[in-house]
Amino acid sequence: MIRKAHTTSAIVLAAAICAGCGAHSPYDPDLAELVKASVAAAALGPGDVVEVRVYREQELSGLFQVSPDGTIDYPLLGTRRVDGLTSSQLASQIRDGLRDGYLKEPYVTVTVKEFLSKRVYVLGQVEKPGTFRFEDGMNVIQVITLAGGITKSARPNSTVVTRVEGGKETRLVVPVKDISEGRARNFQLRPGDIVFVPESIL
Repeated sequence: MIRKAHTTSAIVLAAAICAGCGAHSPYDPDLAELVKASVAAAALGPGDVVEVRVYREQELSGLFQVSPDGTIDYPLLGTRRVDGLTSSQLASQIRDGLRDGYLKEPYVTVTVKEFLSKRVYVLGQVEKPGTFRFEDGMNVIQVITLAGGITKSARPNSTVVTRVEGGKETRLVVPVKDISEGRARNFQLRPGDIVFVPESIL
C-alpha cells in the first residue's frame, strides 16, 4: 500500500512555442551533456513511487509516493524531502536517520518502482502530439518516433527543444532531418523538455 499518495496536477502547455524565436542554433552535444541527462533521469520528483526496504524491519519497509511538494512521510523519521535525490542518496539518508537513535546498523535499499515525474512533450507537426514518459538515454529521434513521426508539412531541421534549467529557459534548434539521415549527431533529451516541430514555410 502506498503510504502517501497525491495526484500530480496535469501539466497544461498554454503558450504556443514559436520555432526559432530566441532559439540558439546548432547544439553541440558532448559528454557533459550526456552526464547531465543521466543525472536528471535518475533524480526523484513529485509523483514518483519508491520501495524502501529495511532488512528485518517490516514496519519500516513499503511503498512511498513523492508528494507534490517533493517529500515523503517515513516512519520514525517523519517528513523527508526527496525531490532531486537519487535512490541511493535517499537510501543513505534513511540509513543515517535510523542509525541515529533507532537501529544499530540498518541495511536499507531503495528501488524506484515508477518514474511518474519524468515526462517529455512533443508538439507541432507530428502525427500524434502529446506527453511521453522519459527514459534514460532518450533522444529526439526516439521521442518523435513515439509521436508517430513528422507530418508532410513539417520543417524538421528547424525543430526547437525548449528546456528549463536552473529557472532559466533555453531554446535549442535541432536539425532532426540531418540527424535522421546521419549528417548530424543525435540530441539527448532531459526530463521536462518540450520538442516543437514547426510547419514548413511555403
